Amino acid sequence: MPAVLPSASPLASPSRPIGVMLINLGTPDAPNTPDVRRYLKEFLSDPRVIDINPLGRWLLLNLFILPFRPAKSAAAYKKVWMQDGSPLLVYGRALQNGVQASLNKKAPGRYEVRLAMRYGQPSIPSVLQELLQHDLERLLVLPLFPQYSSAASGSALERVLELVARSWNVPSVDTFDAFYDAPAFINAFRDVAAPLLEAFAPDHVLFSYHGLPERQVKKSDTTGTHCLASATCCETITPANRFCYRAHCVATTKALVQALHLPPQKHSFSFQSRLGRTPWIKPYTDEVLPQLAQQGVKRLAVFSPAFVADCLETVEEIGLRAREQWLSLGGEDLLLIPSLNDNPVWVEGLAAMILDR
Repeated sequence: MPAVLPSASPLASPSRPIGVMLINLGTPDAPNTPDVRRYLKEFLSDPRVIDINPLGRWLLLNLFILPFRPAKSAAAYKKVWMQDGSPLLVYGRALQNGVQASLNKKAPGRYEVRLAMRYGQPSIPSVLQELLQHDLERLLVLPLFPQYSSAASGSALERVLELVARSWNVPSVDTFDAFYDAPAFINAFRDVAAPLLEAFAPDHVLFSYHGLPERQVKKSDTTGTHCLASATCCETITPANRFCYRAHCVATTKALVQALHLPPQKHSFSFQSRLGRTPWIKPYTDEVLPQLAQQGVKRLAVFSPAFVADCLETVEEIGLRAREQWLSLGGEDLLLIPSLNDNPVWVEGLAAMILDR
């Protein structure tokens, strides 16, 4: 969905650099309660994330979430924190450096690649300010969310365009579409997972995606009559569900199943990380695990293809908590397939996507 704003100068020169902003969700500065509280406050105050009336959002956040959740989340972050920061930030910086190096080989000095976080640091405003100091010819904005959602991709793009529109040195701006079935994305996950699956020999493969409230999926339906209206509404991407997060997840699952040659009936998908009591898209990961155990599955491999970098939701929620649940159900073992992080195939694929644009 390219969004092109007027160039700062009609005399754009090939010698002027092209800025590339890679955007991920965000992370607290440290795994302690005050830093996590600040992060959650910024994150959950976004009206695209908790899309209810402002008063209801304020009451939910300040009376029910912020007094209790930060301490629990801080404890979870401590379990996965790395020497140089949170996994999302560490792997994000490695990806930035890898893409920058790849582009420099193909077009020396032509690109300036930066990582930004929608919430927390490095913030979108600070990264945009840094990039605009390079007198850019163009700015390419690539949200690192494979499947589109208003709460993630939409919020990141809205924030960038809001800031660019207020700037006096505005370059042309291009934004990238969701890449839920892009060869660069699918092939990288295939290369990460294939040797691990061969060694682990799972009985079943589960694709666990981050969840969304059902109301947000319905809002993405351009017709108002398609999304979640039938059991097969997500099977094919159509004009009605082209912005449907759940349909994108189904498409990602199909592409990975094909790329990995997974046998029929030996794979399924689900959604994790739900919050609150309102209905979220189904099936729920924590409810699917008991069902798989009852079916006799012992060795379970789990992908989290809503993320391109390992983070709290992959390493802690699946790698630790889901694994503990699985073993308590009588499962023999659970393998978390690592995310793409700075895998060379992903680095080169992302660089190719940027060069194509």
